[in-house]
Amino acid sequence: MTMIDRRSLLAATLALPALVALRHPALAQGVDPSRATSFIQSTGQEMVAAINASSPVAQRRQQVAAILRRAVDIQGVGRFILGRWWNQASPAEQQQYMQLFEETLIRNLSARFGEYQGVRFSLGRAQQRTEDDVLVNTVVERPNAAPVSLDWRVGDVGGQPKIVDLIAEGTSLRLTQRSEYSSVVSRNGGKVSALLDAMKQQIAQLQAQEGR
Repeated sequence: MTMIDRRSLLAATLALPALVALRHPALAQGVDPSRATSFIQSTGQEMVAAINASSPVAQRRQQVAAILRRAVDIQGVGRFILGRWWNQASPAEQQQYMQLFEETLIRNLSARFGEYQGVRFSLGRAQQRTEDDVLVNTVVERPNAAPVSLDWRVGDVGGQPKIVDLIAEGTSLRLTQRSEYSSVVSRNGGKVSALLDAMKQQIAQLQAQEGR
C-alpha cells in the first residue's frame, strides 16, 4: 500500500473503461451528442473485443492500453487531478508527473481489463451535460457480477471526442482522484516530489502484480 489511497483506482477497474479523466479546459470544446454516442459505442465495442479475445492476457492488456491512450484525454486528466499543485511543481516535476500519471493510469486499468472475459456492453441515453460536454450512459455486464451503469462524459479535445470523466454510482472518479493526490501533497508539506515518489511505488506494485 502506498501513500495513495488506491480504492478509487481499484473501483475504477471494475468498470469498462473506468477512467479517471477530465478535459483540459483550454483544449476542450463542445461536442455533438450524436457524435459522442457514436464515439462511446465504437470505443466500447473495441474494448469488449480486446477483452474477450482468445489471445494471451499480456497481449489483451497491450490492446486495451492502446485503446485507452486513444480514447482518454490523458494530458487534461493528469493536469486537472494535480490541481493547484501543478503551478507549485517545477517544469521537471510537471514533466515527470505526466509521465508517471499516464503509466499509472494505463498500467492499472489495462492490467485488469485484460484479465476479464465475457464482458458485454450496451448504450443508454445521451444528454448534453454542459456546452462543452455530453454524458453518455452505458451498462456493462461482467460474468458473475451485477450489471454496472456508467455515465461517460465526452468532450471535444483538439477536434476529436475524448472521454473526460466517468461517473460510477454517482461518484465522479476524476474528483475522487484529485482529492487523493492533493492529500498526499498536503501531508508532505506541499512537496510534489512526495506524490511522484508515491506514484513510482504504485507503478512498482502494479509491475509486480503483472509478473504473478
